[in-house]
Amino acid sequence: MTVNQILNTKGKQVFSVTSSITVYEAIKVMGEKNIGAVLIIENENLKGILSERDYARKVVLKGRSSLDTFVYEIMEDDLITVRPSDSIDYCMGLMSSKRIRHLPVVENNTVLGLISIGDVVNGIIEMQKETIDYLHTYISQ
Repeated sequence: MTVNQILNTKGKQVFSVTSSITVYEAIKVMGEKNIGAVLIIENENLKGILSERDYARKVVLKGRSSLDTFVYEIMEDDLITVRPSDSIDYCMGLMSSKRIRHLPVVENNTVLGLISIGDVVNGIIEMQKETIDYLHTYISQ
């Protein structure tokens, strides 16, 4: 299974904000959209990502105010991205080794989507179900 297959199942809608808004405004968007991370896109260029984890560790635990802190101050700008053709095994390895939960999907400098650890796990579960079904069919023949 590939990243593109995951995007075809979950959808390719991307939620983004700019780095000049407050963290509060970004967290509000994440709450409204029920998402755990939001991409930072400016002039159609991917600049970073902001996750709930960034908020917890860089604002809450440091006693900062989300109303007075801007996204550019805490966003992750050293991005790890994947391509639509990458396998979910590759994505799982990246997520595990880099200790991240979200991967922007980029091709030709265009953001095509965002996948989460949950999307990858669901993809692996789906592949295992298909293998089990195949094996049941094979055994019962």
